[in-house]
Amino acid sequence: MRYNEKELRALSRQPAEMAAEMGMRGPKKGSGERGSRPCLAQPLGALLLERCRVVPEEPGGFSISFLEDPERKYRFECCSQEQCKEWIEALRQASYEYMRRSLIFYRNEIKKMTGKDPLEQFGISEEARFKLNSLPRNGRTACIGSQLDTLD
Repeated sequence: MRYNEKELRALSRQPAEMAAEMGMRGPKKGSGERGSRPCLAQPLGALLLERCRVVPEEPGGFSISFLEDPERKYRFECCSQEQCKEWIEALRQASYEYMRRSLIFYRNEIKKMTGKDPLEQFGISEEARFKLNSLPRNGRTACIGSQLDTLD
């Protein structure tokens, strides 16, 4: 996975949309860190939410694992079940795949309503990553906004 280190540093200095102190254990057995340190100039680390799965674990916890390496799992412990649900939903919506599917869904809705492709003005309408047929064909359903559509 690629990322821009300067951009990541700049993002780490912006106010967070969600923040909480929670327990975290990384993929190595026995390693762990408690909470976050917002006063540091450098982030402690980052998890790129690309091709990942966020699932509830034991009560009050969830994990993030990656499709190419499901054994590499990060576990988080929240203060309550409600906080856990909020984090799971926020992390799922922050994933690249969710944002991409949302873009494709709304692109197609705008195209149906206006007859024009809203991405044409940016010169990116023909890129494969913005095409509906480049989504995995596994019959999964995706919930975007208040609409529930099967992406095929």
